[in-house]
Amino acid sequence: MAKLAGVSITTVSHVVNNTRHVAPGTLERVRAALDSLQYEASTPSRTDRAGHVIGMLITGGSNPYFGELIQGVESEATRAGYVLMLCDTYDNAQREAHAVATLMAHNVEAVVIAPTPGWEAATLPLLRKHNMPFVLVDRVSEARCDQVSTENESVSIALVEHLLELGHRRVGMLTGLEGLSTTRERLHGYVRAHERAGRAVDQQLVVDGHSTVAGGRSATATLLRLPEPPTAVFAANNAMTIGALLALKEAGLRVPDQVALVAFDDFEWASAISPALTTAAQPFHAMGAHAVQLLMRRLADPLAPRRVVRLPAEIEHRESCGCVRRDLLAAPVAVTGTPA
Repeated sequence: MAKLAGVSITTVSHVVNNTRHVAPGTLERVRAALDSLQYEASTPSRTDRAGHVIGMLITGGSNPYFGELIQGVESEATRAGYVLMLCDTYDNAQREAHAVATLMAHNVEAVVIAPTPGWEAATLPLLRKHNMPFVLVDRVSEARCDQVSTENESVSIALVEHLLELGHRRVGMLTGLEGLSTTRERLHGYVRAHERAGRAVDQQLVVDGHSTVAGGRSATATLLRLPEPPTAVFAANNAMTIGALLALKEAGLRVPDQVALVAFDDFEWASAISPALTTAAQPFHAMGAHAVQLLMRRLADPLAPRRVVRLPAEIEHRESCGCVRRDLLAAPVAVTGTPA
């Protein structure tokens, strides 16, 4: 029946049980399919109508960043009359696909996904096969689907350009997990900042920190062992920032007097430590809320054009960059609701 109407099983259920608003055109197609199959609906029980659930797949649920993202998803889901079922993928594509299958077995109606590297190989086909409505959050993809994320490249350019403007000639970068769009976009911002300043990038200054504390610590130590180490470092996520601070402390180097530090992702405690960290603050809560809003739109109209939403990050200009200015650096312009 769902296949005949060109919609998901969830949408057919909403029409049959009158549990959610469905766009008029979609409603007409489903009813036509019901009529052609001479379907007679039974009266749903109270239990059948209760407990609308959406799933969420993330990695590193203990990360403060994902905690705020989860809050955004949960609060908007509750407002829409849904409860949230959460799975941690540990950035493993096989675990991610298994988690999707588990969520489907628990009759979730839609899924929010922070996709793993390689998610297109197993998770995407599974979602497509079962017509499961989904939205990508934080990390983007070439797949034609709804997505919401931060504007990564432009804010990375601003952070690195600031270090270059302060006179640093060797700026190191701790890159994130390979295969993630966030890693690619932030690295591109680092490179573009150098290009705009007319400076070549020394590839020795770009070290993989694997998006972890241990990786950031090791990568920073690698940078410090160079014959000509960097005088400033850009850490591309919050976990690697912690690792960088640990490595710099172990090396007996003061921030920012001896090594300046800027970072992607802000923390509640970023302004409490000394020196306070200059960071790019992502709108985590808003990102999660937008993701659920896109899901509700998709559930109401499965054939609606996809939307790609980019939210602006703001630079929290503090002390670790090595200057005394308190004004915010130029923030990128938001690009929202881009149809494709």
